[in-house]
Amino acid sequence: MSSVWTFLTRTQGRGRLTLTDWVSYAYLLLGFLIILVPVAWLGLNSVKTAFQIEKQDLALLPGDFDRVARATVNGPEGREIFVIGDAPDWVLNWKDLNAEQKAAQDVAGYLAGKEGRELFALRTHLDQVTTLARAEITALGLPDWLTRYSALTPQARTAFDLDVALAGLSADQERLIKEYLGVDPYKPNRIVTQVLVTAPDPESGRVMQWAVPNLNPQSAFLPGRAVDGSIDGVVRLPRDTVTASRNIKPAWGNFLDPLTGQAYGINVDFATCITNSVLVTIIATVITLLINSMAGFALSKYQFRGQVFFLAIILTTLMVPATITLVGVFKAINATGLSGSIWGVIIPGAATPAGVFLLRQYMLTIPDELIEAARMDSATEWSVYWRIVLPLALPALAALGILSIIWRWNDLIIPMVAIATTKEAYTIQLCLLEFRGEHISQEHYRLAMTVVSLIPTTLVFVFLQKYITTGIANTGMK
Repeated sequence: MSSVWTFLTRTQGRGRLTLTDWVSYAYLLLGFLIILVPVAWLGLNSVKTAFQIEKQDLALLPGDFDRVARATVNGPEGREIFVIGDAPDWVLNWKDLNAEQKAAQDVAGYLAGKEGRELFALRTHLDQVTTLARAEITALGLPDWLTRYSALTPQARTAFDLDVALAGLSADQERLIKEYLGVDPYKPNRIVTQVLVTAPDPESGRVMQWAVPNLNPQSAFLPGRAVDGSIDGVVRLPRDTVTASRNIKPAWGNFLDPLTGQAYGINVDFATCITNSVLVTIIATVITLLINSMAGFALSKYQFRGQVFFLAIILTTLMVPATITLVGVFKAINATGLSGSIWGVIIPGAATPAGVFLLRQYMLTIPDELIEAARMDSATEWSVYWRIVLPLALPALAALGILSIIWRWNDLIIPMVAIATTKEAYTIQLCLLEFRGEHISQEHYRLAMTVVSLIPTTLVFVFLQKYITTGIANTGMK
């Protein structure tokens, strides 16, 4: 720590801070903030709850509000919207629970204490309509075609008389089966989670509890619905009169669920994705170092016809964007039968123009006299390469190896081309795309797994950066 403090308190040597010192420290602080703020934002958001992310809560710290359920029930009387103020956390978070967590809840016992519109909304939210309706059809001896009715086309439904089949049932029994069949006016009921706040009624001044969609700090008014149901409809609540209870509660499940294969709505194993990325990165880096070092050795220590031409071709490819060669890479992967295999990710990028140029420039600094002396001692070309050139080129090899690890770990384009149709071979970057789809968005999982994906490359860069700077700097030495 003393060395760090000494570095941070350095001046120009005049015993006081000069203008140059102030500018230097301001520039250092600005650079530090530019790097730190996005990383800190990502880290803090990765442990926010799904509700917090969904509602775009701008609070710095992860936490959770006291919440209630806003229910929408459809029936012959039309659409009813009301608030269920006593719903437990497992009900509010039902959609985010995995199968094991859902099975651990006493859903039947909980619904047994409900009736009326609350029962209608909750049994739909808790995925009980299908189970209860099929049990009712079996128990009452109703026609079997009722279980297939919702899948029939409108023309096919005309062959069955639904009213006759349901005749004699009680109102609750008829409603349950029609909700299961999706017959008008029984559209799917719905429950969404809202924030529980306390605020005075704008008209009477009575302090009450309200359910609001979110606490938008940019809005002067928030739409609120009375929790106790004493006021119908939505009331505009002044933002400055609203208070909410927030608890600091990091959502560590954002990390644990994907890594243990329990993330809701995700059909990839993130632990397997990490394993695939590790294999691809290590194998590809070893192959890259081997091929590029051989090419660099040949271009730096051999004199042959076309040497300059080949070097020019290699350097020219540095100016070609990767997207231009994407179609050719895709055809080559399919033609060689590598599609769907991690080898289709490893082999296409095995030789890199930047790596060849880096190693060639470094190997030019190795004295030719060492190589000639080895040849005079009857050393083979392989021995010269393996025992003399490679050990002397270790700084450049280390720099290229570190860069290759970062490139391969973060690569998305080649995996999308080679293994997009094989989920078992997905790398970590492809797995991150699985957290957002057409019908589901698990941003809290994606933020957490993005943090996990950054850890290896960050550690490699932090602890081995000196090899990068040394290796690259020495490639220009003569």
